[in-house]
Amino acid sequence: MLDPRWTTFLKVCETMNYTRAAQQLCLTQPAVTHHIHYLEEHYGCRLFSYEGKVLRLTEAGMRLREFARSMAYNSQQIEWAMKAESPISLRVGTSKTIGEYVIAPKVERFLRAHPDANFSLLVDNTQVLLRALEAGRLDFILVEGFFESSRYDTKLYRQEKFFGVCPPGHRLANRSVQLDELNGERIIIREPGSGTRAIFEDALRRRNRTLRSFPRVVTISDFATIKSLVTDGLGVSFLYAPVVEHELKTGTLAKFEIENVPMSGAFYFVCLKNNLFAGIWDEWRK
Repeated sequence: MLDPRWTTFLKVCETMNYTRAAQQLCLTQPAVTHHIHYLEEHYGCRLFSYEGKVLRLTEAGMRLREFARSMAYNSQQIEWAMKAESPISLRVGTSKTIGEYVIAPKVERFLRAHPDANFSLLVDNTQVLLRALEAGRLDFILVEGFFESSRYDTKLYRQEKFFGVCPPGHRLANRSVQLDELNGERIIIREPGSGTRAIFEDALRRRNRTLRSFPRVVTISDFATIKSLVTDGLGVSFLYAPVVEHELKTGTLAKFEIENVPMSGAFYFVCLKNNLFAGIWDEWRK
């Protein structure tokens, strides 16, 4: 059972506002202030400070937030585990590439092995999943792209190739091209926060470029729509190999690479630090 003062601390971290935290917790604002002051006195450090009228976490507050998130998650899982005859419950999050093109065999094996399990799968972009993990709404996530790995327990799941795609008759098809050859192309890319976009933007930064370097950029969150538009000659895109495996085999899409700009991505298994239950999910990490 989590001490209410930890719950208050986490709610203030979430809202960064004492009044809103009090309203959401059905407490008075003085009660919220008292809880925070108690923790500050106990640990001998300031957890929050004001910059003008804006509430900020101190460095100590940020460290404590990581511990508190893990404590809240572990407390929640212990409550569930101690219930008599409680079935296995698992909440997984995956980024879109993994969710749509990689994870299905693992889900099938899990459901066959645990027919009575409660299971949910959230497929969204990497940043959304990290926020859900931190809020305790997911047990673990499998994600691509870039994130602050030091804040979590992580394990490399697999490496994947990442490259450009275009119609088979396109001038870029099956070539290693100079980055400048993309200047006249419409770039079709995933939304901000997605791992797919982050990989491409990182490659551009290594050549002192950004997406703003291209006059025609289209943002679309759906892989099927991206592939359809590229197939119809309405632009080029950059995707992981599993996303276009079928299209490359059937010849509806062709790949190209950018010369001297190697691109690849890693898929990571991620959970909160100090997670007491992480060992239960070893079958997912293999």
